[in-house]
Amino acid sequence: MTVRAQSLETVDDPSAVPESFLSVRDLRVRFPTDDGVVKAVDGLSFDLQRGRTLGIVGESGSGKSVTSLAIMGLHNPRRTQISGEIWLDGQQLVGADREDVRKLRGQQMAMIFQDPLSSMHPFYRVGDQIIEAYRVHNDVSKKVAKKRAVEMLELVGIPQPDRRVDDYPHQFSGGMRQRAMIAMALVCNPSLLIADEPTTALDVTVQAQILELMKELQREFNSAIILITHDLGVVAESCDDVVVMYGGQCVEQGTVEDVFYHADMPYTWGLLTSMPRMDRQRQNRLVPIAGQPPSLINVPKGCVFNPRCAFQEHVSPSGERCHTERPDLLPRPDGHAARCHIDPKERELIWNDTIRPQL
Repeated sequence: MTVRAQSLETVDDPSAVPESFLSVRDLRVRFPTDDGVVKAVDGLSFDLQRGRTLGIVGESGSGKSVTSLAIMGLHNPRRTQISGEIWLDGQQLVGADREDVRKLRGQQMAMIFQDPLSSMHPFYRVGDQIIEAYRVHNDVSKKVAKKRAVEMLELVGIPQPDRRVDDYPHQFSGGMRQRAMIAMALVCNPSLLIADEPTTALDVTVQAQILELMKELQREFNSAIILITHDLGVVAESCDDVVVMYGGQCVEQGTVEDVFYHADMPYTWGLLTSMPRMDRQRQNRLVPIAGQPPSLINVPKGCVFNPRCAFQEHVSPSGERCHTERPDLLPRPDGHAARCHIDPKERELIWNDTIRPQL
């Protein structure tokens, strides 16, 4: 599918522009392959306001990172089919001119990648990479940009920043490289920060420092943050809202309190019951989710979670509807939404009688 590039100017009808700072509507990202079309993201929608943090959780292959790359405009248009809408501060990004989107990266939106060692160029000094990111969007001398780089390294807690600014990435520890990536991402004070597994492979002390640093920077710049992670503990501690993804779809979304204390979908129940607890002694063994994530080329018919769901008998004895009809993502009056055929009152009973006692 070829999408004609368009400018980033706002549309003629102001009522068509969402009020949220970031608004994703019916996003679909597909990759044509020799084996078939990979439906990596299939109809995802969510909103994010400035000053709030959205956690996106789910197993590997659920579409989390693909979503973030679509927002940043980093997919190869020759190999990717993207449809839907991504509105950033009133500007439509899907189908926009790539050069216009590139100008937004670093200035309006920035991303902390999962592996800072591979994301930073090994042949260039850390400071030079931060300087380049700053000068792309600001007409300043290299001397002024270097001063800004030292300020950012100091802000993220790098010791002796005036000296370490001239070091190479391999001379930094894992935690320091992650801090340097945050400094690079925030050097132009972006309004949207996407953090893809920012604490992976870091020890717990450094993880806590990185997360606290992101909170401090958010308070200072009032930025919106998307936090992509497998760690539900990090989500509970750091996020305001949660999107649970499975098979390229959003299967549940709501506030942290909604999802962690009133989970409403069997896949979310599985994630919560498989999570170890360190704050109190568990009475039961951890229960893993049986089976494997679905193929995104041959997505299961009906509910995408039906091959692994242990609660289909609550829909019907055979669970036929789960295998033939795709459930809608239906919100409750408070905005908490889940994608499931089980009656909401029945789900509430299952949560209170069966799932919550296991947590």
